[in-house]
Amino acid sequence: FPFDSDRKQMSTIHQTAEGNQIIFVKGAPDQVIDYCKYYQKNGTKEELGESIKSKVLSQNKELAQEALRVLAIAFRFVDKENLDEIKEIKDAEKELIFLGLMAMIDPPRKEAIESVKTCLRAGIHPIMITGDYSLTAKAIASELGIYHSGDRIITGEELEKMPQSELEEVVENTTIFARVSPRHKRRIISALQKNKQVVAMTGDGVNDAPALKESDIGIAMGIAGTDVTKEASDMILTDDNFASIVAAVEEGRKIYQNIKKFIHYLISCNLGEIIAIAGAIFIGLPSPLIPIQILWVNLVTDGLPALALGLDPTEEDIMRRPPRDPNKGIFSGKMGFNIFSQGIFIGFLTLGAFYLGLTFYSLDIARTMAFATLSFSQLSQSLNSRSEKYSIFKIGLFTNLYLMMAIFISGFLQYIVISMASLQVFFKTVPLTLNQWWIIIILSLSPIIYVELLKLMKLTYKK
Repeated sequence: FPFDSDRKQMSTIHQTAEGNQIIFVKGAPDQVIDYCKYYQKNGTKEELGESIKSKVLSQNKELAQEALRVLAIAFRFVDKENLDEIKEIKDAEKELIFLGLMAMIDPPRKEAIESVKTCLRAGIHPIMITGDYSLTAKAIASELGIYHSGDRIITGEELEKMPQSELEEVVENTTIFARVSPRHKRRIISALQKNKQVVAMTGDGVNDAPALKESDIGIAMGIAGTDVTKEASDMILTDDNFASIVAAVEEGRKIYQNIKKFIHYLISCNLGEIIAIAGAIFIGLPSPLIPIQILWVNLVTDGLPALALGLDPTEEDIMRRPPRDPNKGIFSGKMGFNIFSQGIFIGFLTLGAFYLGLTFYSLDIARTMAFATLSFSQLSQSLNSRSEKYSIFKIGLFTNLYLMMAIFISGFLQYIVISMASLQVFFKTVPLTLNQWWIIIILSLSPIIYVELLKLMKLTYKK
């Protein structure tokens, strides 16, 4: 008779040499002891009274408090004349002889303890849902750092009697659900979701599949998990290690941040192009850029740094930030302000270079200066896009070598387009003097100074 989460025990039947049968039962001590009528002492069978039962349960508590998983072992003989009587579980698991307790230790992995700390710093609330005895669960959870003084522990028995409305009130202050059945997991998930929590649930058994389906992120065990569980899950842990879940959260946050950097960079740069062209038309000037130059900027100057931003390393405090609100868009917080203000700034710089060229030189020189200023200021903007909060000098210029290579290649290609005679005809550019290049360099570095000042005044991010 296999183990199930309701009985919390299992039985096996074996034949003896005499043709009789012996039934062995193992399971949760507080469950097995209720099926025992006798206990074995020095090889003899004696009546199991309340005093002995209390001693057994007291010993179970002591072992459980030491984070040991405890099993009770019991048996009984069945004469060959009575074999036909055993047809159901209840026929086998009765009038048992209690043999003793067996305590096992399954120490938490070192990386699991550190991962729980990381979760708590990241605003993730780990909850232990287990079939273990409550004291065992409490001891293990305390060692892991999941349980803290004042947290609530709810058992499956209490959960059965508890209305869903009450569970919804207490679930956020509960860190351990002990002696629970798989069917309880769906109630716990529902209560957390009612409190607007995003719930990730792990599971390995067939009975866990409905709970994994109900959760926002169902996580199946790759080694111990059944095929049904894996089918119902959103993610499979190939190593059955809790630390891998935390690593996946960190990687997910990194990917999301890099997508934001990518979008921030491209939209702010494209907005700068629009502001420059629209601004010139609005004040009655010729267009500062011709179509081939705009195409070049979008394909080369924008493209390589944008791809490199997608490979930006993880920001050092990414797992010390609270989870983002799933109902808020990607432009929430200060991102919309950053894109708009920085895009306008790049546009005005380009327009300024064009105006200076028109005022002191010629239309061809003005367009070349605007073209160069727009391209190089966008390369500066790629450095600004690496963080809304931290200075590029604190992050380090060379912590993303892909970006530095992209800036160098794009900058070199831009210089070639302006300086090489055969390309000047194609892109309608002209050679520039040293003084004109100095104007371009100063204007192109201005976005870094502007954004660094905004970061210093804490205007680019929410505190």
